[in-house]
Amino acid sequence: MSHAFTKIGLIGKPNHQGANHTLVSLYHFLSAKGLDVFVEERVAQSLALTDAKILDLVDLGKTCDLAIVVGGDGNMLGAARVLARFDVAVLGVNRGNLGFLTDLAPEYFEQPLSDVLDGNFVTEKRNLLEISVHRHGSIKSSNSAVNEAVLHADKVAHMIEFEAYINNEFVYSQRSDGLIISTPTGSTAYSLSGGGPILTPDLDAMCLVPMFPHTLSSRPLVVAGNSEICLKVADSNDAHLQISCDSHVILAVMPGDEIYIRKHPTPLRLVHPPGYSYYHVLRNKLGWGAKLY
Repeated sequence: MSHAFTKIGLIGKPNHQGANHTLVSLYHFLSAKGLDVFVEERVAQSLALTDAKILDLVDLGKTCDLAIVVGGDGNMLGAARVLARFDVAVLGVNRGNLGFLTDLAPEYFEQPLSDVLDGNFVTEKRNLLEISVHRHGSIKSSNSAVNEAVLHADKVAHMIEFEAYINNEFVYSQRSDGLIISTPTGSTAYSLSGGGPILTPDLDAMCLVPMFPHTLSSRPLVVAGNSEICLKVADSNDAHLQISCDSHVILAVMPGDEIYIRKHPTPLRLVHPPGYSYYHVLRNKLGWGAKLY
């Protein structure tokens, strides 16, 4: 029987016993179906698979048509920042706590994964952000984010001052602990804790959420997904500021720098087994009420 995907990449949480166990099960399950299976090099070392084909994450993205990420949402974010550049579908098996992005249960992956391999799946495009720090007119650093970019001081509860522009139009100046710029995917993460709105994944939008602003008139602002956001950091700030991408990649920011944030040119292509419902996941994660009738 022909499969919708033939080259499968396995990515996981290095040195995590549960994830390793699931990865080995997946490897044997997929190999038995006659599929071409590749293992990401960071987890390959901790798996006892002697004949496995090993690739780094970039080559895996170039080679495979489906990547399976085993772990928590953090692992998914790390892999997704790289994999979004390539035309590879990404599926998550949850070995973490939350699991907004990793929705397959490790104990019961065979049937839903068989469905996906047979072409029976739901595809979701998730926008990423592209972040660049400019100093004196030249780019000093850049990276991408699946959830959010956060401008903040390296000290806790330390107020900073900046101006926000959208499509070269001045929006506001702000004194706050920082600003969260979130994708719809990130709207249920850090942004939500900061009082931001939940944006459903099909929206082409970004949200600017102030962190502990000095004035109570500061409110979350939702803008079109193709907007270009520019944050101009005031010269009066202390030197140690930073932009955090998915709380993982840190870009240094100096007073006077300009930070540009826009939609990444290629979205992440998530696949889910049939029957997947975003609202079902949301209801479970946030403990919303069950049906009345």
